[in-house]
Amino acid sequence: MRLMIIGSLSGQISTAGKIAIGRGAKVTHTEDVEQAMGALRNGRGADLIMMDLKLDIATLVDQLKAERFAIPVVACGIGADAASAVKAIKAGAKEYIPLPPNAELIAAVLEAIAEESNTMLANDPAMKTVLTMADRVAPSDATILITGESGTGKEVMSRYIHQKSKRAGGPFISLNCAAIPENLLESELFGHEKGAFTGAVARRIGKFEEANGGTLLLDEVSEMHPSLQAKLLRAIQERIIDRIGGKTPVKIDIRLIATSNRDLESYVKGGNFREDLYHRLNVINLALPPLRNRPSDIVQLAEMFAEKYGEQNGLPKKKISTAAAARLKAHDWPGNIRELENTMHRAVLMSQEAEIEAASILISGQKQPAPEQSAAQTAQTVVSAATGGESAALVGRTVADVERELILNTLDHCLGNRTHAANILGISIRTLRNKLKEYGEQERSHG
Repeated sequence: MRLMIIGSLSGQISTAGKIAIGRGAKVTHTEDVEQAMGALRNGRGADLIMMDLKLDIATLVDQLKAERFAIPVVACGIGADAASAVKAIKAGAKEYIPLPPNAELIAAVLEAIAEESNTMLANDPAMKTVLTMADRVAPSDATILITGESGTGKEVMSRYIHQKSKRAGGPFISLNCAAIPENLLESELFGHEKGAFTGAVARRIGKFEEANGGTLLLDEVSEMHPSLQAKLLRAIQERIIDRIGGKTPVKIDIRLIATSNRDLESYVKGGNFREDLYHRLNVINLALPPLRNRPSDIVQLAEMFAEKYGEQNGLPKKKISTAAAARLKAHDWPGNIRELENTMHRAVLMSQEAEIEAASILISGQKQPAPEQSAAQTAQTVVSAATGGESAALVGRTVADVERELILNTLDHCLGNRTHAANILGISIRTLRNKLKEYGEQERSHG
């Protein structure tokens, strides 16, 4: 994982960097936003940015968005008060880490934000076959096409192959072809020179160059426009690329992995995807089975996610009850592993028993069992966590006032982690964001 630290190394943030290095991260340092943006444009990429709260986080977030750098930002500041966390999040940070840094908290945030787990669980025969082939081809430089439904773990498989390859020490660069507008995708892939087009304010290194010596993942490659497919084909065949506005071809040394959730053969027949490009990508094909076709893995995957989110939330490790396991195996999982992971994240937060009970397995389309006192227990847990057990002090106060205190105290309890706070509160991230914005406007109007 590549971590960029922005801020003075004379303070506690340098300690956070050392902890990250100890956890296996490759760390680079820049002093301010201008230096950071320059480094990113020149190919010194990052999977995560940790930034001193005293610097201009809002400007960095705006510039990252304007130049299409999809890198999460974590703010670091002295103290763990809700005000600091809210300030950082309102500025655009994904998370807030109080300083002096806690090693376990740093590790948890790095894992949660970067999502760089390379663990492949494959006990079901349907998945064992695929993993055996992946292990066999990983050491080579052969181009691999990974197919499968959304949520089956195509990117996780790509990272697994990278870590098993001779390029494991090099960068792993991922680009979602479906997430970038057609008119910008060429620049993302191949880079551009300053002034090459309107908005090209500086030279920009593309993903092909950034991945030099490592692996480039083109996620959902089937969504690429046919006009750009020809340029991609040339890059694969000749191992050279041309920056937009550039005068000299650039040699590249990468291992290419592509993914698609579509039937590419049908796409080729329909004229939506070049046949010659398809054959160049499909040197090795790994077809990931949907979760419903690997039933032996469902409970083990659920246990893995339960342990992961229990650790992240500081909760005791729990087994999955027999009734909960039966509920998990009864679902057909249209969202595959991604849906299962989200389900277990909720279950860990909702569970009130010694084991994860069936009532905490909230699955869309299934009727939820009604356990005794489940709602009351959950409400009491949340109120106690947010108010310190002073429920009597709630009498005589407005609902809006109590709601505000509950939200801010829960956010404080989660050290600014909006995802965790929203799950505990039972609201969406959007609702939480809107509430924080509303509270900020109220503060300004009373200031």
